[in-house]
Amino acid sequence: MSFVATAKPPVVGAELPVQNHSWFPAISPDRLRLACRLDGTVTPDRLRLALVAALRSVNGELRAWRDAHQAMGYASLSAVPCDEMDGASENEARYLLAVYSHVQADLAEAYRDINTTPSSDGKGDRIKEKIESRADAHRQAMRWAISDILGIGRTTVELI
Repeated sequence: MSFVATAKPPVVGAELPVQNHSWFPAISPDRLRLACRLDGTVTPDRLRLALVAALRSVNGELRAWRDAHQAMGYASLSAVPCDEMDGASENEARYLLAVYSHVQADLAEAYRDINTTPSSDGKGDRIKEKIESRADAHRQAMRWAISDILGIGRTTVELI
């Protein structure tokens, strides 16, 4: 028999919403927790810091694109013409994916210094590699979501 204890997340509605730029959709910490499966080990304060950082980063990368679409008369991201999937604008879904992925990458990096395994037999190094790999995967998902919004290719080039 195995027992794994996880901290309970805050009560739904207890976390204050983070004010986003008015052109982009609002981000609910409750929905973010649910979508990313974040339990109570991620405190409301830490989640808020990661979410604000994600909004600054993603909004910053989309600033020129947003300005161009605002100049064309689009009042919000949801007003920009694009395909819909499951009743929602694909651009909004991509935006949420970018923000959520940024938050998850930041949290994975913030929590990688927590040692919950014995340090023998290289277990710590294997755990660290898994966490870094997960953070990299979240950053890649964020990059691809932003590229999809901007309509540019997903090519990643790394110098060797």
